[in-house]
Amino acid sequence: MTTIAPTAPPIEERKSWRDYLSVTRIGVFALVFILIGLWVLIALPQNPAITPETTTLLTIDAAGTQGVSIPTQGFATLVALLYIAGGVVGLAPFSQLKSIRFWWLVVNGLLLVPLVLIIIAAGGRTNITVMLQESIRLSTPIIMGAIAGIWAERSGVVNIAIEGMMLTGACLGFVVYTLLGSAGMATGGAQLLGVVGAVVGGGVMAALHAWLSITFKTNQVVSGTVINILAIGLTSYLRREVLVSSEAARTTLSIVSFGPLDPILNNTPIMGDVFFNGKPIFYAMIILVIATHVILYFTRWGLRTRAVGENPHAADTLGINVIRNRWINVIISGMVAGLAGAWFTLETTGAFDDNMTAGKGFIALAAMIFGNWTPFGAAAGGLLFGFSEALGQRFQFLGVPVPPQFLQMVPYLVTIVVMAGLIGRATPPKADGVPYEKE
Repeated sequence: MTTIAPTAPPIEERKSWRDYLSVTRIGVFALVFILIGLWVLIALPQNPAITPETTTLLTIDAAGTQGVSIPTQGFATLVALLYIAGGVVGLAPFSQLKSIRFWWLVVNGLLLVPLVLIIIAAGGRTNITVMLQESIRLSTPIIMGAIAGIWAERSGVVNIAIEGMMLTGACLGFVVYTLLGSAGMATGGAQLLGVVGAVVGGGVMAALHAWLSITFKTNQVVSGTVINILAIGLTSYLRREVLVSSEAARTTLSIVSFGPLDPILNNTPIMGDVFFNGKPIFYAMIILVIATHVILYFTRWGLRTRAVGENPHAADTLGINVIRNRWINVIISGMVAGLAGAWFTLETTGAFDDNMTAGKGFIALAAMIFGNWTPFGAAAGGLLFGFSEALGQRFQFLGVPVPPQFLQMVPYLVTIVVMAGLIGRATPPKADGVPYEKE
């Protein structure tokens, strides 16, 4: 009879302090909010410009006369205590509090906006409606660039050339407008053809990207980088040869009129100033977000596009022309990016400067990833970045004693924070960036 000796219990391994410390995204943000709350509680009473009697007027009308008077120190103290409490809950190692701590931190993040505005404008006034209006306006090219990225990447083609396509659209659209205006064409017609020129310019750059990355299977990141560099040189040349010798600045697109509804819409509180005083490309952005969602999720073309981006070989076996689908979607992507470029010249400034898109195409890519390659998610990301840019401008307007160069960095710092820690794990289409080889 064989006797099996009992096995000795395993020797417990010695654990270091690292085994007990788990760094999570929630924990990092909880710690940040605790530090902000402590800083507000310590620093605010030491500020001679803010006393217990100091108030800040938050206005909501365009004239900046009607609003709510808020005690600056009391509001800041309340928010600071909420930050500290929310941070403690966020660091608590109890799974039962997972949902509570997440939403508490979300509320803390939303409170950061009024907290900063109220402290900066202490003793004066700040207009929430104007801030919201500027945030949405500045987010227009970012949201459109993100939508452009969705059209390409949902079909499996990485498009980091959005910046170059936007810059080309901005330049070519303004060149067309300038030449036609100089030739005597009416302003409205020249502007319309300028917008068409911007869309065509972005589409041509996208066709080049499709030709390199789809037909010749060039690395898609390299192809996009080449187009960005090409756009810088091409637009600089056109500006020097065409625009410098022409009239330097022209009128921008007019505000859209809703006819008999204008008096009603324009007098609607907050909504009238924010949504019903926009220009054509602003409304085109809203339409594009809705249309892209409907096409992607409720049409045959959208179903085929998503199939090509996820599993092109399976789509091919079902009779879908993968190459043609990708070509069309990339060109649509470029046309949308070109229209976003027209926002800079034809709708906003009435002029063109070298590299005037200033990296908005890359911020649009961050918004697309933030939104997990969905139209409404990308729009939310674009609004976040638009708000950050508007916040930097508001700081300059309120006279914050910070060099303007640092304030101009705000949207890019927000991009870094969002990409590094806020969005978590983003899942692109499975075939995104993978050239298709027909079997």
